[in-house]
Amino acid sequence: MAQNDPNLEKISPDMFKVVGGRFNETEQLSQKQVSFWKEVFYRFSQNKLALIGLVILFIIMGMAIVVPFVSQYSYDQNVGLYNTAPSAAHWFGTDDLARDMFVRVWEGARISLFIGLTAAAIDLVIGVLWGCIAGLSGGRVDNIMMRIADVLTAVPYLLVVIILLVVMEQGLIPLIIALSITGWVGMARIVRSEVLSIKNQEYVLASRTLGANKWHLIKRHLIPNAMGAIIVTMTLTIPSAIFTESFLSYLGLGVQAPMASWGTMASEGFKALTSAPWRLIFPAVFISLTIFAFNAVGDGLRDALDPKLRK
Repeated sequence: MAQNDPNLEKISPDMFKVVGGRFNETEQLSQKQVSFWKEVFYRFSQNKLALIGLVILFIIMGMAIVVPFVSQYSYDQNVGLYNTAPSAAHWFGTDDLARDMFVRVWEGARISLFIGLTAAAIDLVIGVLWGCIAGLSGGRVDNIMMRIADVLTAVPYLLVVIILLVVMEQGLIPLIIALSITGWVGMARIVRSEVLSIKNQEYVLASRTLGANKWHLIKRHLIPNAMGAIIVTMTLTIPSAIFTESFLSYLGLGVQAPMASWGTMASEGFKALTSAPWRLIFPAVFISLTIFAFNAVGDGLRDALDPKLRK
């Protein structure tokens, strides 16, 4: 029998060699591959400008949460000192009603960030669903839905928002509704374009063949594979909403006194630009920093998620 052949006992691994490859390459190929999101995180961490923007956002959000709770003053409290310059007692000075500007700036940050994040979240939900349904359905449904979006974008965005705020009672909720009424259109267009390229992939066709309905396709295939574009678009939508809120509050169409937002503070500070410039400088600086930080993070995510830049 072959197992009793004495020649087999002389065979050893040293008598063989690998042809057409090298052991180090084989080991590298056998290693566990890095996941897509880990690679995205690595690429994002290499973008210094995006990291700076992320740090700025963490600082601003942290201060907006902590300062109003730990400060000895409230945002509407009269401290007895009118239009005083920044000092050790009042780091950002006081305004014409003797209110501490440091507390009001961070209270305004809470209002402005809340409006921006809430409006962006509403745009996210409506835009993603609208774009997914339009792109997946195609044909007449897609045509009707996108013509509705075209009608909404035909009217200038700010004009629609201003008209709605004039018609509705001014306040925090009406402002969010006005910002969201047409803000979702951009998200819907981007999601639709992503869905049009995804829905013809083999795994989507296979899922359809197995009887999956539209909601299953949207939840399990379309949204997860379009998540990169959705995240980037939302990141860039937030600063747009914050800037629009600040602009409307500057015109007197935003939140009303005694509530404070960066826009209302900038509007009040502009009236005292020559006598108390710090009242305009501080809210304007934080508006600019926040918009810069969100845009830097959005650009970093866009570059990290771009498959053309992946090695």
